[in-house]
Amino acid sequence: MDLFDYMRKNTMKSEAPLASRMRPVSLEEIVGQQHILGKDKLLYRAIQADKLGSVIFYGPPGTGKTTIARVIACTTRSEFTQINATMAGKKDMEEVVRQAKEVLGMYGKRTILFVDEIHRFNKGQQDYLLPFVEDGTLILIGATTENPYFEVNKALLSRSIVFELKELEKEDIKKLLCRALGDMERGMGAYEGMIDEDALDFLAEMSGGDARNALNALELSLLTTKCGDDGKIHITLEIASECIQKKAVRYDKGGDSHYDTVSAFIKSMRGSDPDAAIFYLAKMLYAGEDVRFIARRMLICASEDVGNADPQALLVAAAAAQAVERVGMPESQIILAQAVSYIASAPKSNAACLAIAAAMEAVKSTTTTVPVHLKDRHYKGAAKLGHGEGYLYAHDYPEHYVKQQYLPDEIIGKTFYHPTDIGYEKEIAERLKRLRDQSFI
Repeated sequence: MDLFDYMRKNTMKSEAPLASRMRPVSLEEIVGQQHILGKDKLLYRAIQADKLGSVIFYGPPGTGKTTIARVIACTTRSEFTQINATMAGKKDMEEVVRQAKEVLGMYGKRTILFVDEIHRFNKGQQDYLLPFVEDGTLILIGATTENPYFEVNKALLSRSIVFELKELEKEDIKKLLCRALGDMERGMGAYEGMIDEDALDFLAEMSGGDARNALNALELSLLTTKCGDDGKIHITLEIASECIQKKAVRYDKGGDSHYDTVSAFIKSMRGSDPDAAIFYLAKMLYAGEDVRFIARRMLICASEDVGNADPQALLVAAAAAQAVERVGMPESQIILAQAVSYIASAPKSNAACLAIAAAMEAVKSTTTTVPVHLKDRHYKGAAKLGHGEGYLYAHDYPEHYVKQQYLPDEIIGKTFYHPTDIGYEKEIAERLKRLRDQSFI
């Protein structure tokens, strides 16, 4: 008996968790994910016609990956089997393939293999499945919370369609909660529970788009609350908040959600939006991100994106990085917020970043030699080679500047640093222009 047989036979049992009992058994019962399950969408049509090819469902927990697989199991005429990547070994996979070949040969039926948490399979395990997916012995359905483009072999991806599931909308969660509250067969209808509108809104909001999280909180609320004088259970906002506890923020430090949040954080600082930058900072802190990692991102942004438009930004970021090392959480969040808001609000220039990139390219593409008058003459024999001869010491001249060639002959006249007219860099630009008008530098 596989997982789906077990679920079909045990859905009605009261001891099963509410989230398990309320799993949809048909496409019509699925709430949300209309971008892939709308009646005009490919996935809906493929399931209805029982013409599904290999697919990978990717999305956060509680958004319906296993639910869709279960609906497919209930509707397909193909053989359906499943394995969990966290527990399946080579023998399990060999047995699945053996049975699939047998069913295909004897009955002409293909086998749909559902692999839960497919990102847990190593490269060898994924490679083992590849030829059987390719020759049609198996139709693969993979489910993963991790970005499959990071975690699944390219060869397997190329033979599958990736469907991304989104976090459920607040109204979707409310619909599921109300359905569970009133369902007499699979839900909590027998408890005659009532939920205040603000409590319903709170559960839907704080579930983080995770239907399982919301249904678990509803079940706990009903099971732990005494009946009122009217003989009914009343779920208030206070009860709901106790049962759902802290909102589950999706932020896997090793996955794409982590990189997406960090990317949004940096781009918000670069884009001079302190409100968005503070929000993403709060999300990272809430999820337990290392403050030292955040501080390093700020240091890079202060130099790469603010640069000489406000040189103070790098000092602020460096001071914050040092301070959080000494202070620790939770107070470090104040220090980080101060630095982030400063960097985000500062004038921006990437001139220094562009300058080093252009200079690096010139180094790679051009062979150059240091002008003789700039070479070191402090070692024995340097003077005999003429090194340093003719060098003009800038501090001996007015404004501590003198006409002199510094770039190699091969790239003389090349300009790498182009200061903007933003912030302090405008003063730099004006000074360099005045000097360039006098000579080359």
